[in-house]
Amino acid sequence: MTEVKTTIENLINEKFQEEEFQDCFLVDINFSGKRLEVFIDSDTSITFKKCQRLSRHLEAYLDESQEITQAYILEVSSPGISRPLKFPRQYVKNIGRKIKIETEEERYKGRLTLANDEKIEVEIEKTVKQGKKKTKVIETISIAYINIKKANIQAEF
Repeated sequence: MTEVKTTIENLINEKFQEEEFQDCFLVDINFSGKRLEVFIDSDTSITFKKCQRLSRHLEAYLDESQEITQAYILEVSSPGISRPLKFPRQYVKNIGRKIKIETEEERYKGRLTLANDEKIEVEIEKTVKQGKKKTKVIETISIAYINIKKANIQAEF
């Protein structure tokens, strides 16, 4: 299975050299049972057409080489908001959106305001007591990527 993943990764990276795909990157490859899932993302947007072209590129090789001998279902898609963020460039792409973050010590919900190569900054709303009144304040927290256990973008309606 590792060999198949390596082959697929190499095929994807080859496709990402093309002008249309240069802002794309591989997020994950899952192969379990008959399902082969390839998740890609981009610094701009992932379109159905890009997923379709990459899928056809992979299928053509896999069908010809018969590297996968059993029947399989290939799915190429963007990760969607249900899958955790893995790379700094995914955070950059989502600046301004609501995010839920889990670290070893705490969980946060807020708005992603900054992302660079080392850390993110998130505005969180806190309730503080001022005398007998409770008021809400916005606080900006900074979290290094190495301290993030899991982070997901939250849907806004």
